[in-house]
Amino acid sequence: MINSYLHQQCSSLLLSLLTDDLLARIQSHLLDPTDRKSFRLVCRTFYRVDSLSQTHLRPLHPSIIPSILPKLTLLHTLDLSLCPCVDDSLASALSPLLGTQVKTLSLSRASGLTCAGLERLARACEKLERLDVSYWCNRFGDREALGISCAVRLKEVTLDKCLSVGDVGLAHIAVGCVKLEKVSLKWCLEITDLGIRLLANKCLHLKFLDISSLKVTSESLHSIAALNELETLVMVGCGLVDDTGLYSIAKGCPSLKVVDMSRCDGITSAGLCSVIKGHHRLQELNASHCKDLTSDVLSALKRLKSLKVFKADGTRVSQATIETITKNCTSLTEIGLSKCIGLKDIYITRLLTGCGNLKTLNLSCCPAVTDDAIEAIATSCKKLQCLNLESCNSITQRNLHLLGSSCVGLQELDLTDCSGINDTALGYLSRCSELRLLKLGLCDNISDKGLFNIASNCKKISELDLYRCSCANIGDEGMETISNGCKKLKKLNVSYCTSLTDKGVQHIGKLEELYVLEMRGLLSVTAFGLQAVAVGCTKLSVLDLKHCQNILDSGFWALANNSKNMREINLCNCGISDAGLWMMLSNLTCLQDAKLVHLNNVSARGFEVALRACCIQLKKLKLLGSLKSSLSPELLHFLWLRGCKIRWD
Repeated sequence: MINSYLHQQCSSLLLSLLTDDLLARIQSHLLDPTDRKSFRLVCRTFYRVDSLSQTHLRPLHPSIIPSILPKLTLLHTLDLSLCPCVDDSLASALSPLLGTQVKTLSLSRASGLTCAGLERLARACEKLERLDVSYWCNRFGDREALGISCAVRLKEVTLDKCLSVGDVGLAHIAVGCVKLEKVSLKWCLEITDLGIRLLANKCLHLKFLDISSLKVTSESLHSIAALNELETLVMVGCGLVDDTGLYSIAKGCPSLKVVDMSRCDGITSAGLCSVIKGHHRLQELNASHCKDLTSDVLSALKRLKSLKVFKADGTRVSQATIETITKNCTSLTEIGLSKCIGLKDIYITRLLTGCGNLKTLNLSCCPAVTDDAIEAIATSCKKLQCLNLESCNSITQRNLHLLGSSCVGLQELDLTDCSGINDTALGYLSRCSELRLLKLGLCDNISDKGLFNIASNCKKISELDLYRCSCANIGDEGMETISNGCKKLKKLNVSYCTSLTDKGVQHIGKLEELYVLEMRGLLSVTAFGLQAVAVGCTKLSVLDLKHCQNILDSGFWALANNSKNMREINLCNCGISDAGLWMMLSNLTCLQDAKLVHLNNVSARGFEVALRACCIQLKKLKLLGSLKSSLSPELLHFLWLRGCKIRWD
């Protein structure tokens, strides 16, 4: 008792010597979210210091926001993208609390808001500089654009996949927010050349512009060419753009550093060549799936001495292509040659000899790549961090020991569908102790023994993909070694690993950091296995149970009671009943995306009752088309009003 008392007294004395400033400095060095949470739970003093220094908030439920916002005096970023039930009433409650604090606001997928709610939030955030309203689909139109145009300090706006906004809405934003520096309009299909011209005429300080997949022509590029401060232009899949537009870009945009013109079918090597010649200070160039790299293009590439990222996925390469890059682009840190025609080992060897600073290399879907290329990578790319070898079926374990011993800083490795990978190969790769991501899907020659090597040495892995290793001996013992060795695992895919049983899934339940779990087609898993996951993986937010037909209601009840952070779930072809579905959907208050196709034990009445229990927060829903006539029009109308997008299968 005396020793315990003295220990408490010493601890209190030490804490009293630590001022708030010192504690704040200590807390600032904790980069891992788990470590920050542990710091916050030490005592009230630590909790208060953490709250005072918190600058970002990403809540999972709106109920906590009004009470916690006043305590976060340094908050400048509010992200509501994971939060269900974001509507005008929440906007009214938040508006008085935001004031001059919030500079960044994410309302991605918050399609329950109307133009009035948007305008209320925009006016409340007096110093708002960055706004994300992406993925509202048809719910964001010209009226909603008018609502956010009152944010006069706005510098960045993301409108990706706002399918109903057109030239009028973009004009509202351009006129009201003339300080804009970054605009993303990806998949805004109603915007035309007129809208882009208005944007370019009003927002003269634009530095970043994404017009990917827009139905614009070269007229838009003529307007964009007048932007003297533009540094990044992304125009992926702009099929109506031709060389005349690229000629304008070549003559204008004097500050241009990054260009992505991949999948622009209307451009030729002449247009590409003009852009390269006009901007010899380019740092990133993506010409993937464009025309072949002709001799003129190769000659122009010699000018790009500062090029750091070059992607030519899907193009035809030759010896001349490789030699040009090797001799002239010596600053490259990333190369993309996925699906390239004519790529050979000897070309890769020559290429890498001049790219000693390379950090990212993509050779996926290049069947001619063999073990000789692996040797070249290991010899020349000591700083490599990310390597994609998906579907390179000629690779075996032969030279992977070189990769394991030379590329010790490797963090991401994709070996999906590489049939030559076996347990010996995984033993070699386990030397890469910095691995964060490892994809082994469709690798049929690996077993629990190989996973033991990975789990024993690669402690930092946060994402592991074992999709369809069904012919491999991936079973319960493999999951035991993974759960014991890879404690930081956050994403795991064991879909169609048919040897897994409840015992293996119970080991998965020990992964406390796991938030994405895909386990499709595990017919040997029952409610007992799912209960272990529900109880142990409390952070789980994405779960795929498609074709897990032997899980009965007791497993789903465990999910309903324990998985309070669940945002996305796939129950297609599961054995859940009316009562189980109601229990799930009524208790998972953060659920936003549900796939509910082919639930043979659920009646039309069961769907109606369950959906009514969760219709407030749902944003995406997948149902059988035959249910459309069985569900009440009132329910379907309410889901539409709340911004829920229903896909009828």
